[in-house]
Amino acid sequence: MIDFLVYVLFGLVVGVIAKFLMPGKDPGGMIITILLGMAGAIVGGWLSTMMGFGQQGQSAGWIMSIIGAVVLLAIYRMVNNGRVVA
Repeated sequence: MIDFLVYVLFGLVVGVIAKFLMPGKDPGGMIITILLGMAGAIVGGWLSTMMGFGQQGQSAGWIMSIIGAVVLLAIYRMVNNGRVVA
């Protein structure tokens, strides 16, 4: 349970940093930010493995997690462009 809470907190921090690096209006709130950061860590780990910086199953680290979250935020904005999300 503690590992999950740490991962959620990590996702929140990474998501906030990604949104800070890509300012603009986002239709998502706190939950979207946390999910974005958590998924960014997964995407960052995958990207680092594909580029040869890491090994399979290794954590992404802060920088790659933030890069992954920024990539996902860009995709999220493209998908939700012009839609009103309540």
